[in-house]
Amino acid sequence: MPTDAEHTAPPAALEELAGTKVVVTGGSGFIGGHVVAALCRLGARVVSVDRRPAPAFRCHPDGQHGVEVVHGDLREPEVVAAAVGPGTSAVVHLAAQTQVLRSVEDPQGTFENNVLVTHYLLERCREMGVGAFVLASTNAVVGSGASGTLREGVPLGPLTPYGATKAADEMLLSCYSSVYGVRGVALRFTNVYGPGMSEKDSIVPRLMRTAASGGTFEVYGDGLQVRDYVNVADVAAAVLLGLAQPGLRGPLVIGSGRSVSVMDVVAVVEQSMGAKLNVHHGPAKAGEMPAVVVDNSLARSWGWVPAVSLEQGVAQVVEEWGYKDGAGRAQPA
Repeated sequence: MPTDAEHTAPPAALEELAGTKVVVTGGSGFIGGHVVAALCRLGARVVSVDRRPAPAFRCHPDGQHGVEVVHGDLREPEVVAAAVGPGTSAVVHLAAQTQVLRSVEDPQGTFENNVLVTHYLLERCREMGVGAFVLASTNAVVGSGASGTLREGVPLGPLTPYGATKAADEMLLSCYSSVYGVRGVALRFTNVYGPGMSEKDSIVPRLMRTAASGGTFEVYGDGLQVRDYVNVADVAAAVLLGLAQPGLRGPLVIGSGRSVSVMDVVAVVEQSMGAKLNVHHGPAKAGEMPAVVVDNSLARSWGWVPAVSLEQGVAQVVEEWGYKDGAGRAQPA
């Protein structure tokens, strides 16, 4: 099983990031923490900006490349100005309101956190002459076109405020890339999982919380709906690729290329834990897609290869959450 450091070992293109100043929004978050650590290992000068307190970042082993932290809300112009300062080479924009149900309940707040913040950052990049902007996007931007295999050329057709705001972000990025020379890469992630996601509400941490509490995990419908799951280490590698490849721009599908059912994920977790979970089948969600299958061939053509299998990645998460008690039930660390 590759470690983060092994997985992000830099080829020649990535070595060019050494010494560059890279801003990571959402640097205190799940994906952000992994991206910050990966950039530090490459010797980049990292600025992490987030509303949440900064964690103890893992930095370059020589100790010379620390992380500058900007604590604040990117909806405030002074925070954007403090984050994207002189000498900034690139921005990795991960901060966003990502919960679909919350976006339905609060479309205005989702617009402000996602679209307005992206606009503010891009405008600041234009003013400061920043060369590259990597955006965390989602395959939800093509929701209404998700009946077959998802590729970069599928027309935009979001079904939720969350998907719509990410589609708007991609359009802004395309504009600033073509008109103002801020090279933009929109990484359309599938379901990201891995160590450090204990606060998330996606399937893997929900299964771990169920195991730790001895509760019951609810499966919507028959559980045969399939999704693509990509490990956070592979996501961090895709971000580095977006920064390091000067010819890369536009959308890029980032997924493992292997879609599995909800029940398959449950089985992988159970196998890794060596214990059975309490599973209950409830009503299916209205409008839920029966299958999400992605084609990651364009990303592969640029040199990105997903290296962590679902089985390996789940084993990492199970290890992070701790050991088992005598009854075989996982206990939190």
